[in-house]
Amino acid sequence: MLDKKKTAAPKNTERRMKPQVSLPASSLQHGSLDTPSPAARQRATFEGAMKLFHERRLREARELFASAAQGPERDVAQRANLHLTMCNRRLDQATVSLNSAEDYYNYGVALINTRKIAEARTHLEKALEISPNTDHIHYALALAQALAGDPLNAYANLKRAIELEPRNRMIARQDADFGPLANQPPFDALLFPERNPWPEKKGW
Repeated sequence: MLDKKKTAAPKNTERRMKPQVSLPASSLQHGSLDTPSPAARQRATFEGAMKLFHERRLREARELFASAAQGPERDVAQRANLHLTMCNRRLDQATVSLNSAEDYYNYGVALINTRKIAEARTHLEKALEISPNTDHIHYALALAQALAGDPLNAYANLKRAIELEPRNRMIARQDADFGPLANQPPFDALLFPERNPWPEKKGW
């Protein structure tokens, strides 16, 4: 009995043609389909900013609005700038709950660090009204007054801070913000009495 040879099924040599996909002009213009265009990124950033804005996360929203304002689409940039202004206004108007002397002191120091000196003085003066014999409040107020160009009051408050806590003398010596006054009378005698005894003038 003869073995039947298995004959392989004839291969279909006909190639299937894939349907051609016509790419949108915007995709061809910007290259890869996976890479969004600058305009698309701008719109997505603006939408994300609006979501944060409605959630009252104004600081985060402000950053995204600022980014969206730099995009190529003019109408989106204009709306982003409008909302950026709204964020800034609302953040500036945000009230700070201040009750104790320490609250006013901490806020005053924060304002000094951002160089809002006039506002810092107001809050530190309020802290001193509540707690008039607190050395670190006198020290911070002296610093704000020195930065504001008011050496007379700065000297008086720094002197009181040292009287209440002598260690403030060493702190002031190392404080760069007191540097411009450190070698001028009467601050030199206040900070370095051992090397430069300087008689105090009446009224200082």
